[in-house]
Amino acid sequence: MRKVMLLFFLCAMFGFADVQSALGHSALFDCFDNGDGTILCQGGFSDGSSAQGVRIVIKDSDGNIFQEARLDSNSEVVLDKPTRNFSILFDGGTGHSIEINGESIQ
Repeated sequence: MRKVMLLFFLCAMFGFADVQSALGHSALFDCFDNGDGTILCQGGFSDGSSAQGVRIVIKDSDGNIFQEARLDSNSEVVLDKPTRNFSILFDGGTGHSIEINGESIQ
């Protein structure tokens, strides 16, 4: 009986691990208004991997680009805050992009 329980436990654990690895990782991104005309943005991935070098784009509602930057070694970047409506894109590639509306940044 113990062997059956152990076998069941091992199969359940390895099956769960396979599901987790198949799911991959998700992009994480948030931005904060520094109150001095700049915005701090931080990015990463749910598996803990760095987002260093990920492209960040500030654009207006028509898609015109105001500013482009890349996340630094701390997965952060400080950007100039536009005076008109804007959004910020974390361009982590297919399935890993996040866009934040400028009005939601506090």
